[in-house]
Amino acid sequence: MITRIVQLLVGLVLFGAGCAVMIDAGIGLDPWTVFAEGVSRNTGLGIGWVVNLTGLAVLMLWIPLRQRPGIGTVANILLVGTALQATLPLLGTPEHWIGRVAMFLAGALLVGVASGIYIGARLGPGPRDGLMTGLHQRWGWPIWVGRLSVEATVLIVGWLLGGTVGVGTVLFALLIGPVVHVSLPLFDRHRSTTHRPPGGTPVALSAPGT
Repeated sequence: MITRIVQLLVGLVLFGAGCAVMIDAGIGLDPWTVFAEGVSRNTGLGIGWVVNLTGLAVLMLWIPLRQRPGIGTVANILLVGTALQATLPLLGTPEHWIGRVAMFLAGALLVGVASGIYIGARLGPGPRDGLMTGLHQRWGWPIWVGRLSVEATVLIVGWLLGGTVGVGTVLFALLIGPVVHVSLPLFDRHRSTTHRPPGGTPVALSAPGT
């Protein structure tokens, strides 16, 4: 259990750091980070703190959906935004667009690997993924319908608030799934003990903290 908790914590901290790298690349973000950035720009709150507060707000939506949070869910809310906020001052935005794209790709790769690490600990889904599975289990929405509806909404709201939408938004959507698909089996605790492929684990396809 201690090993799984350490794995969870490492994964969440790396996830937040990866989100910070993508933000400073300045070429676009995933829907939830677009939303957090938009709220940050309009409230003056640090984007990392907005990420934490958004995770808490999403967790409240679990109540009518009858979802139960795990250790990983609570740790997700506390750590991802905090790690993001702590990492941002250490970075800078490259002047050339090639450097920005390279920086964004590095951040997306880090987020994908970190997703495999923390999801593989199997200590509870992130608040956003729990929302998607809750909509599916409670009201029968297909997972893709719930994800598309929610993420399209937060993307539009975030963009209207001034969040960054661009080529990075497209790159993240294309890359995150394959990276998590490769990384999750490498860190999946269930697979390592039973030698069966993971099943039923909601994969993080949207940052931050899923």
